[in-house]
Amino acid sequence: MNQTISKIRSFIFENFLFDADESALGNNDSFLEQGIIDSTGILELVDWLEETFTIKVLDEELIPENLDSVTKLADFIGKKSC
Repeated sequence: MNQTISKIRSFIFENFLFDADESALGNNDSFLEQGIIDSTGILELVDWLEETFTIKVLDEELIPENLDSVTKLADFIGKKSC
């Protein structure tokens, strides 16, 4: 799980937070509420998830409960990888 969280955080900082300090994002912070990822960013995130973790994200899974924080993403990946 820690490796998954590290990968997610790296992706978010490289693609959305660029020069931000690591403390700019807590693992439970909402990407949407913090203005980190918008609807276009979600599509980029989903493409990355599918490539990196060899999972398929279904349309009905495109909900904040699965994709709106580092922790939620890690949990979602864990469920999809089983």
